[in-house]
Amino acid sequence: YGPDAGFPAGVQIYHRDDYDRVQREMREIEGTSVIIYDQTCAAEKRRRRKRNLYPDPPKRVVINDLVCEGCGDCGVKSNCVSVLPLETEFGRKRTIDQSSCNKDYSCVKGFCPSFVTVHGGSLRKGRLAPAGNKTDVLFAAIPEPNLPLLETPYGIMVTGVGGTGVVTIGAIVGMAANLEGKGFGGLDMAGLAQKGGAVWSHLQIAANPEDIRTVRLGSGGANAVLGCDLVVSASQKTMDTTRSGLTRMVVNTHQQMTGEFTRKADFEFPDQALRYTISNGVGAGQVDFVDATRIATALLGDSIATNMFMLGYAYQRGLVPVSAEAIQKAIELNGAAVKMNQAAFLWGRRAAVDSTAVERIIAPKAEAATGTKFSDSLDELIRRREDFLTGYQNAAYAQKYRALLDRVRLVESANCKGLTTLTEAVARYYFKLLAYKDEYEVARLYAASGFRERIKSEFEGDCKLRFHLAPPLLARRNDQGELTKSEFGPWVFSVFKLLAKLRGLRGTALDIFGYTEERRTERQLIEDYAHLLDELLAGLRPENHALAVQIASIPEEIRGYGHVKMRSLTVAMEKRARLLTEFRSPTGQRAAA
Repeated sequence: YGPDAGFPAGVQIYHRDDYDRVQREMREIEGTSVIIYDQTCAAEKRRRRKRNLYPDPPKRVVINDLVCEGCGDCGVKSNCVSVLPLETEFGRKRTIDQSSCNKDYSCVKGFCPSFVTVHGGSLRKGRLAPAGNKTDVLFAAIPEPNLPLLETPYGIMVTGVGGTGVVTIGAIVGMAANLEGKGFGGLDMAGLAQKGGAVWSHLQIAANPEDIRTVRLGSGGANAVLGCDLVVSASQKTMDTTRSGLTRMVVNTHQQMTGEFTRKADFEFPDQALRYTISNGVGAGQVDFVDATRIATALLGDSIATNMFMLGYAYQRGLVPVSAEAIQKAIELNGAAVKMNQAAFLWGRRAAVDSTAVERIIAPKAEAATGTKFSDSLDELIRRREDFLTGYQNAAYAQKYRALLDRVRLVESANCKGLTTLTEAVARYYFKLLAYKDEYEVARLYAASGFRERIKSEFEGDCKLRFHLAPPLLARRNDQGELTKSEFGPWVFSVFKLLAKLRGLRGTALDIFGYTEERRTERQLIEDYAHLLDELLAGLRPENHALAVQIASIPEEIRGYGHVKMRSLTVAMEKRARLLTEFRSPTGQRAAA
């Protein structure tokens, strides 16, 4: 606020990081006390930034997925739905949706060294972005669809989540109808969240304004549903407005994680169940499922273009009773990202006409964005991890991994013919324990993994990197005794290179990091896992095979760094004890069968 903010005497100013502490202190004060939380809401920040009316810090957060453990502490600290899951060959990690990020930066507080902030420069837009204004060159002329005749008012339900432009779609359609002299009524119903909350936009379009008697779409009142979010589209509130065999739907299949993902690191998106609900509700022939977010982002370099892409797709399907010219004019009058939105609308139309051609155009970009290729076979899965461990330590270390895998594979094949899931579980999770991310490995994954090349491919201009780390020998501790992170400049790359070269000291008497409780525990977990497999293999039978796989997969739940990892370890060991008791019990073995 500055020294001249004009607050009366006695008012104290705190950072929001102190909010919990301040509440605890205030509750001990007798009488009335007041806390004012002053912060511009995230949705309003994004709206102003689009119009250059609010500061847009030249700073963005990226995550090195190889360093990330997928523990989810960043989601817990930020409660932000722009922290997304990233499925990789080495398990579920985290990534930042740069298009929806509101630059709150609280995710960086997650206790993990994978977070890097990029200062200066800007996101590199895809080379395909300008193509949205040249569709006549890339494609044949777009045929005009047969639009609804408006003999009666026509209802459209637009569903989505806050902060992605759902309300804007209704405003654009309403302005387009107004430009054509048609009647329009709109009602927006938003959830409580500034971003990520469910949003429903009820639209009514009629030949004449007086034909619209009500705006809110009642039961079965939607002629069309523009589903910009799969979860909201499959909700009871949306499906109540549809009529089987009569309502037509266009639904974005992008898996936008709900707020539950910030609390549950292993939350699985119910994709198939949601699709079934929609198809069963309106009829399979009445719905188009479109991977709109992936396509729009690949074409235009920004996922915020998704909803306008969806509008173009729905228009070409004959579900929007206003002309394309009117919609394009309405986008222009709206004044926000005009070229991008007009291009997104045109690309949506093109995708509805020739999706194969659009996929061919985005294929090179989509392939580059995929990241780690998944293994196609068990042999490839093992070989890739063996190669990784050679780089992690040396060939002898990798051979230790291979020897145990060969043994597990032999016993599983002999005792449970045709099954390989135990071998696959051990291949994944023995590797995870062997490749524990100590200081040497974190340094190697930054210095030798192509991370800087990735940054150059995503950003342009004069960019500087800053790393958020908690070196165990240097970091401070908070009130709970936990290490806290500090920010380090690009000079730390020199330290990374040096530490990576010193990885041969790992586990020796000269390993200064190896004496900490965390490192001793990690080495012990490797030995314990080998002994555990001795027991599992000695008693392995078809009837307890599934239970053995569960036990062998326990390391998947040991994630994170420092105190976060120790907490997850406690939970994982309790689960392992329960499963082992069941495995050793004849009754439990019969139940597993």
